[in-house]
Amino acid sequence: MKTIRNLLLFAVIILGTTGLAYSQAKKPTIMVLPSDNWCIENGYTLEYDDQGTKLVMPDYRSAFQGSSELLQVVSALNGLMAERGFPLKNAESVLKSLYNQSAEDAMMTTKDGDGSTAESPIDLLKKTANADIIMQLTWTVQSTGPKKYITFNLQGLDSYSNKQVATAVGNGAPSFAAGVPILLEEAVLAHIDKFNSDLQAHFDDMFENGREIVVRIKRFDSWDEDLESIYNGEELGILIEDWMADNTVKGRFSLTTATENQIFFEQVRIPLYNDRGRAIDARRFTKGLQAYLREAPFNITAKLTTSGLGQATIWLGGK
Repeated sequence: MKTIRNLLLFAVIILGTTGLAYSQAKKPTIMVLPSDNWCIENGYTLEYDDQGTKLVMPDYRSAFQGSSELLQVVSALNGLMAERGFPLKNAESVLKSLYNQSAEDAMMTTKDGDGSTAESPIDLLKKTANADIIMQLTWTVQSTGPKKYITFNLQGLDSYSNKQVATAVGNGAPSFAAGVPILLEEAVLAHIDKFNSDLQAHFDDMFENGREIVVRIKRFDSWDEDLESIYNGEELGILIEDWMADNTVKGRFSLTTATENQIFFEQVRIPLYNDRGRAIDARRFTKGLQAYLREAPFNITAKLTTSGLGQATIWLGGK
């Protein structure tokens, strides 16, 4: 009996340890960035050419280099999150890595190299950081008589779908002498646990049901076939749908457009990790479909392009 009790106790310890490791592994990775509004209001912007259209984007590198207040605020927020067990990617370090890899030109212009279409600076930053969640922060300093207080807006954005999954908005208590980082920390403190709970609930849903991406299938004009062409007695578009059903988590996706020239899948649920433990993004997932179409009976040459972590397009009939 004593041996049996010892075996049972050992099993409980092992299961408990495994469960703890499992729960720790499920924490989303997060990166804190100032919002577009904050960057524009404080003059930290850059312009880049998106296929002939000039776009104004936040210049995160200049913001981190030029605003000591931003560094202090992000550091304070990083501390609050770290105390609650959420790993954070340091945006300033990620930006340095981008520029150390001679990526400045890519940040300022469109990119059309291998496997990519024109991408904005935020898309490139997301891909380099590979964070699950972007915490986007806006704050302003207000006055009431001689006292100052903080008004803030904190948004948790899914890096793949760009959907807002958590939010915290509020005001801090007025103070005579406290600096901005302290004012912000005190203001956020009342909301941070609910915010983190929403982030964790979103990530738990992704772990169970897959993360969300967008997949487009298009044809080059020069290709003689189309998505209504017949292979083994079935339309190509239907066979692609079947592949999506077989390879998405629980067969979950939404078909929003289906013509002879293009198919548009939204809310495509893909696994978070592959069998080697590596994070799966839209590019890695869609390469499987590209390989499928390359094989018999299709033998279709196809080009794969991506935008950020969560959007991929397969172009049929060319490279």
